[in-house]
Amino acid sequence: MRHPISERAALILVDVQPDFMPGGSLACHEGDAIVPGIRALLQARLFRHVVATQDWHPAGHISFATSHPGKQPFDRIPLYGHAQTLWPDHCVQGSTGAELYPGIDWSVVDHVVRKGCDPQVDSYSGFRENYGPRGTRPSTELADWLRGRQVDTVYVAGLARDVCVLWTAQDAADAGFVTHVLWDLTRPVTPESDITTRARLDQALIGVVASEDLLKTSHAA
Repeated sequence: MRHPISERAALILVDVQPDFMPGGSLACHEGDAIVPGIRALLQARLFRHVVATQDWHPAGHISFATSHPGKQPFDRIPLYGHAQTLWPDHCVQGSTGAELYPGIDWSVVDHVVRKGCDPQVDSYSGFRENYGPRGTRPSTELADWLRGRQVDTVYVAGLARDVCVLWTAQDAADAGFVTHVLWDLTRPVTPESDITTRARLDQALIGVVASEDLLKTSHAA
């Protein structure tokens, strides 16, 4: 099935960073497998706007297991009334692992959203932070930035499929954007999560599409 690209569509590349690639401190399953497809999509220039999100944590971030004595990575604790997964230290500001992945030409990106910068609040989504001490999820500038450019549709790719990609897509849909996930250009932390991820996308009426379909559309144009 082909999905023609509207001039009012944007591509959102979520957290394509070395720490989420094989060998990184929070490696996704086969995370580097998405790189060739992202390169092809960017080279095709299908999108007028391309946004990148970038995990950008200060050292000692509250989501790091090392910030909680006696806890291990992937333990869960209550935080601000919600369950918080504790992660290995990752994407620390200024570190090599926090850079946008160097194997991709990022020159076509016209906006970067850095998230997870508050040392006391985690942030998965490009649109909103996680719940904080006030019991709310503060918005980033992304929704307003997109609306200011008349964007009404977004395609989401990147890492990790079961965390930051999922949350970004759900929040995009909640914000009123027609939302699609480029499934082949995402990878999960844990592959066993894929069934649940697909169910959550379906529940939110988020389309699941393949990058090949978009590239076929461009070749046929």
